[in-house]
Amino acid sequence: MGSALRSQLAAAGVAPECAATIELVRDVLARVGDKWTVLVITALAEGPLRFTTLHQRIAGVSQRMLSQTLRSLTRDGLVTRTAYAEVPPRVEYELTPLGRSLSDSVAHVVGWVREHQAEIVRNREVFAGDEPAAR
Repeated sequence: MGSALRSQLAAAGVAPECAATIELVRDVLARVGDKWTVLVITALAEGPLRFTTLHQRIAGVSQRMLSQTLRSLTRDGLVTRTAYAEVPPRVEYELTPLGRSLSDSVAHVVGWVREHQAEIVRNREVFAGDEPAAR
């Protein structure tokens, strides 16, 4: 945890164990809220995929960003990476049980967005019309 956040929480009287929970919640929400994470989790919900296939299914993600995202998800125990000793080498990525439980939650959020999509678009259009031109 950053020393600035640690100091703020201590000054607010937050116990160290609560501060650790706050830190983890913030970190996990940042990871789960990342657009590439959501897309990787959604793609892997269908089953194990090779890197190239995953890259093809996620429009707009660079190979570097996909690699970083997969590394972070593997570090957090949400994805497994299995390398097969074949020629040519084959590597597959798959959701772990923990990743599957996250996938279920992500699917609910995606469903909510689909259900309310028209309303959200309409609200954005109304808001854009109300904004001052000089902004």
